[in-house]
Amino acid sequence: MKEKLFAWIDEALPLAVELETELTKRPAVAPDSEGEGELDKCVFLEGWLKSQGITRLERYDAPDERAKGGVRPNLIATIPGENENNGCLWIISHLDVVPPGEASQWNSDPWTAVEAFDEPGHRLIGRGVEDNQQGLVSSVLAALAFVRLRLQPRRTVKLLFAADEEMGSKYGMGWLLENHSGLFHKNDIALIPDSGDSKGETIEIAEKNLIWVRFVTKGTQTHGSRPDQGANAHLAGADLALRLHYGLSEKFSGRDRLFDPDYSTFQPTKKEANVPNINTIPGEDVFCMDMRILPRYPVKAVLDEIDRIKAEIAAKHRVTIDYSIIQSSESPATPAQAPLVLSLSNAIGEIYNVQTRPVGVGGGTVAAYLRRIGIDCAVWARLSESAHEPNEFVLLKNILGDAKIMALLALDSL
Repeated sequence: MKEKLFAWIDEALPLAVELETELTKRPAVAPDSEGEGELDKCVFLEGWLKSQGITRLERYDAPDERAKGGVRPNLIATIPGENENNGCLWIISHLDVVPPGEASQWNSDPWTAVEAFDEPGHRLIGRGVEDNQQGLVSSVLAALAFVRLRLQPRRTVKLLFAADEEMGSKYGMGWLLENHSGLFHKNDIALIPDSGDSKGETIEIAEKNLIWVRFVTKGTQTHGSRPDQGANAHLAGADLALRLHYGLSEKFSGRDRLFDPDYSTFQPTKKEANVPNINTIPGEDVFCMDMRILPRYPVKAVLDEIDRIKAEIAAKHRVTIDYSIIQSSESPATPAQAPLVLSLSNAIGEIYNVQTRPVGVGGGTVAAYLRRIGIDCAVWARLSESAHEPNEFVLLKNILGDAKIMALLALDSL
């Protein structure tokens, strides 16, 4: 059976180029990044799948008045398996893409997929072709192979094309779990083709806990020559940033070789403008921090330490300090010996002839949401790692190879 599936996938190269090309034409940038959202892309994909024979489709639209049509669409395609009660294999990709960035850095229109045959091989260039249209198209080819050949996977396969992954999944996986939790079950498993390396060696089984925090320090504005008459909010904010960086790093100093870097990171990042002139001591100061924390440390423990440090800084500088959490996530790891991980490793070895290894990452994916409800997830793809870059590209051989691996997972009883 797998030889028939592989042969069909190899012959589906023109379909892969067609689908990538059409998807790239339809920008799916979040309203947070001054885009219209995913509606046009989702409507096209839904119609295209129907025309190709995948007809069991369901739309779940998250309300968002900022987006085109007032919704952020999530689309699910189902390929029934031999035993629909045996749990589903989810293959989850995302519809949204990041903005192109500086236009002068592109050699072509970001929203037009350009075919190239130079090094490193037959490829397509355009925004989103790799992140995450490679995984999306691979999953569609794997599903179409079963449909066109009238073969049935062992497990029911569900392709989820999710909204809002690039901005935190509030209107995607987060919204689905909050409003349609019955879609997912404990005996389901999930492959998320949204992270990887150029050889396909690394299988992501864990993510660092994540906290994005915005700190607002309020003091008393005064003339630059009379700091004694005010309370310098910028000075206090700078002190706070340093204390948090070094204090949290020391407090949560464990190491875990699953991750790279193998320690927790607490980095001051965005700095908002305060006073426009040099000779005024600011009365308000705002900065943000990006914190990536080893899973052994609960988010609450970190927040408790933040509260302790900010209270000391506030008293020292005679200011008030408040903070808001922009994003927070924590999840357990998928066991390295989980059946999904072992089956995926075997499939990768068969198709790409490489030895895999489990890894953890600092970035966040939708896997964290599912791991929190007890579903084993593996995040994997063989990628050129050009995501978010100008002249983003995808190798066509990776689309076809990854599709074969997805087909093998669908054939495995796990």
